[in-house]
Amino acid sequence: QVHLVESGGGLVQAGGSLRLSCAAKSLFSMNAMGWYRQAPGKQRELVATITSSGSTNYADSVKGRFTISRDSAKNTVYLQMNSLQPEDTSVYYCNANWAANDYWGQGTQVTVSS
Repeated sequence: QVHLVESGGGLVQAGGSLRLSCAAKSLFSMNAMGWYRQAPGKQRELVATITSSGSTNYADSVKGRFTISRDSAKNTVYLQMNSLQPEDTSVYYCNANWAANDYWGQGTQVTVSS
């Protein structure tokens, strides 16, 4: 079983930065890990993913502003978010893939004020 623990959300002014962390509590190393977000009334959308080998993928809306990274030894994925805008306001969910199953964190709120 895999349990994902997220941290780092909060309230920030437009143009500010936040760093999200997600630790996978498991005896096994995760395959791909990533971040998704869901705003009220909208579908959950991909933000960024990173494979076990370090290949990354970003949504067009965050390219150049967000950076995903991981510490495989700690089974932890990070999302550095810079130049935050009000439209980035969402609940951010960590995702991890292991043994062909997807696991989700509980979500962390990110609110960007204008």
